Amino acid sequence: MQIAQIETIPEVLALAKVIVLSVSAFFLAMTLTPFWAHFLFKHRIGIKIKEKSVDGQKLKYVNKLHAYKDGTPTMGGVLIWGTVILLAWLMNWLAPFLSEKFRSVWISRLDFFSRSQTWLPLFFLLTTALLGLADDWMSIKKIGGNKGGGMRFGWRLLWTLAISSFGAWWFYTKLDWNSIHVPAVGDITIGWLYIPLFIFVVIATAFSSNETDGLDGLNAGILIQAFVGFAVIAFFQGRMDLAAFCAVVAGSLLAFLWFNFYPARFFMGDTGSFSLGATLGVVALLLNSVLVLPFLVSVYVLEALSVTIQLVSKKFFHRKIFLAAPLHHHFEAKGWPETKVTVRLWILNAIFAVLGILIGIIGGG
Repeated sequence: MQIAQIETIPEVLALAKVIVLSVSAFFLAMTLTPFWAHFLFKHRIGIKIKEKSVDGQKLKYVNKLHAYKDGTPTMGGVLIWGTVILLAWLMNWLAPFLSEKFRSVWISRLDFFSRSQTWLPLFFLLTTALLGLADDWMSIKKIGGNKGGGMRFGWRLLWTLAISSFGAWWFYTKLDWNSIHVPAVGDITIGWLYIPLFIFVVIATAFSSNETDGLDGLNAGILIQAFVGFAVIAFFQGRMDLAAFCAVVAGSLLAFLWFNFYPARFFMGDTGSFSLGATLGVVALLLNSVLVLPFLVSVYVLEALSVTIQLVSKKFFHRKIFLAAPLHHHFEAKGWPETKVTVRLWILNAIFAVLGILIGIIGGG
């Protein structure tokens, strides 16, 4: 088959777009990594291992297990969301120019910056990334309400609530979203309840991502699976720009994971985990695949439940259910090597993610 004939097949062009952009994101992030890593090491932008848990009690396991990580550079998440935003801008500006210069319609298709599909995810990615960046910087400089530095949980929650409330209002009033899709059943209209649903999904995914980012490579691996899953679902829904966006995020994450796997050269920080979690929630809402989301991030569900159960048990029964929370620290406290915990949780999440993709495709979202 000649190239001229292949170019007439829309599905092939769409698939090529997704793959080319994903690979481009990977190599762009790999290229930028040495410069950002040098900046982090030069200015000693490293983490401080916490001595107390969120409820103010002295930690018994985590601080000892991770003592050697003290001072490891953080804010590596800038590489991820920075690559995504840079590539979106480049393709929006460069693709039409190159398409006209080389008289190739295909090149112009690489532009994935579209109002209906990617403006909102990019907005959430940037705004929550800046929020996380502020928290990271406050932690490093030991300023803020928390002991040892950092933004108070209440303030982070308030800012995330404000950002997600704006998104909920936009979806409900500007885009007329007022229903939730149940796979294999159809859309169920929930009216104004869509607003609190939107807020809950974004906040829950953002904070769950932040909780899971506790072992080298763990959260990056989970996020790659989730964004690849939504890229596949978006592709089958014909949302090619959104599929490309998810693929670009996954490609950037894969480059980050290259340096973040044990022993991590740097961590993504709140600017990465928080923003990518929130963005993942927005993508799920855009695809009307909210009920598929828990399958793609099943480890997030387990991590969030472990923290909730631990806090409730300590508050009302004055005893701990887990040796440490979130769940990945419990396994570490039991003597599992960090890499074993990470890979096994990857495998567990991958099993449910495949199931979630099938439900999303067959069930229509």
